[in-house]
Amino acid sequence: MAAAPLAVIFGCEGPVLGADEAAFFREVDPLGFILFARNVETPGQLRRLTGDLRAAVGRDAPVLVDQEGGRVQRLRAPHWREWLPPLDQVAASAQGRMERGIWIRYRLIAEELRAVGIDADCAPSGDIAWPDTHPFLKNRCFGYDTVTVARAARAAASGLLAGGVLPVMKHMPGHGRTVVDSHHDLPVAAASAEELARTDFAPFRALSDLPMGMTAHIVVPAYDSGHPSTQSPRMIGVIREEIGFQGLLLSDDLNMEALKGTLADRTRAALAAGCDVALHCKGDMDQMIEVAAAARPLDAAGFRRAEAALARRAAPDPIDAEALMAELQTILAPN
Repeated sequence: MAAAPLAVIFGCEGPVLGADEAAFFREVDPLGFILFARNVETPGQLRRLTGDLRAAVGRDAPVLVDQEGGRVQRLRAPHWREWLPPLDQVAASAQGRMERGIWIRYRLIAEELRAVGIDADCAPSGDIAWPDTHPFLKNRCFGYDTVTVARAARAAASGLLAGGVLPVMKHMPGHGRTVVDSHHDLPVAAASAEELARTDFAPFRALSDLPMGMTAHIVVPAYDSGHPSTQSPRMIGVIREEIGFQGLLLSDDLNMEALKGTLADRTRAALAAGCDVALHCKGDMDQMIEVAAAARPLDAAGFRRAEAALARRAAPDPIDAEALMAELQTILAPN
């Protein structure tokens, strides 16, 4: 990147980039883009869209998507593979072969994403499932204990990186023990600092070398009872220091109702707290104008982290996708 882009990742409205959107992106120069089901029709259409987004800003900007597999995957059949929810795949895996199966899954996901110009996946989740974890999140987790989650998340991240796709680890510092959906309410992770360090933080600490990560819109009273983690300098400090994550840090979506205030307020608060990048997903032009006006270019540290992250996009070695899929079926075959 020749100059610091705006510290924002934006969505777009539909499957074709409009002239007004292209002009807006050219003017404000966001760091990158994120796609949703509304943007996805066919492989050819998606390749054109990702190419047009990059052409609008005149550089090889990252294009993100949520392709966890299971409930949260934006690219679906008939053009793309369908996957079990992560928790279900771990449970179905033959003994001793879980990590290999997860690696294959995300290596194949990476192959599909790269083919349509997407080079960052908002996965893996480092969240731990608990008995009361809200259903919006529970089966998106890899397991109920720190070791399983860390091992599976590492395998997922390795599979994505091997396929030339950047993993975006989420939701730091750990969303699993909360019991409400942050799309609609503000969750609270009520545990002591010692308990959080032993459990919730542990998978993220084990994967703290990953290039990109995302915050959780949750309150952690043991550290800051007044602000969601995304807007809490104290919690961003925990992510950077106790968890040790030094990669590019994105907020979760600014439109989620766990956050209060205007979109401008939400943008300024996330960046002031220490998020490198504010994430706005809706693709609504009036909202994007508001967010862009409240944002700033990447600061020096964020710029360095963005360059380091994007440098890890590597051309993948070729694979035999059919052979890998057949191997995965043996790992998931009934005993």
